[in-house]
Amino acid sequence: MSEHHKVAINILTTASWIHSSDTARLKKHSITPEQYNVLRILRGSHPNKLMLAEITNRMIDKNSNATRLVEKLRQKGLVKREVCEANRRQVDISITDKGLTLLKAIDAEEQKWIDGLKNISKSEASELNRLLDKLRGQ
Repeated sequence: MSEHHKVAINILTTASWIHSSDTARLKKHSITPEQYNVLRILRGSHPNKLMLAEITNRMIDKNSNATRLVEKLRQKGLVKREVCEANRRQVDISITDKGLTLLKAIDAEEQKWIDGLKNISKSEASELNRLLDKLRGQ
């Protein structure tokens, strides 16, 4: 294998390891990492509402079914869907107080999860971020 091929395999393996860790920490809150991503996006725009396309555009995994994710979050009372009065074809989505409270609880546990990533130093993390951004052409 070439070094570039090893990089691709290493990134995929590491992404899977991080995703598994993320899934485990969010499981006790009865949400998935993808649902968590939607909640964080909505919190970032709060109190403004977002359309589904805006949420999808901001998601980490663009292949996630945002419609299904939002519906599951709505059923849990974490988000609200409202038909826009100005354009009846538009559905506005916002985070509820219950959703904000859940995110606060998860935020309180965030440092413990981040500590699991501290096998590398702050400067190594900075360099890794720079290299990953460069790899994606950013």
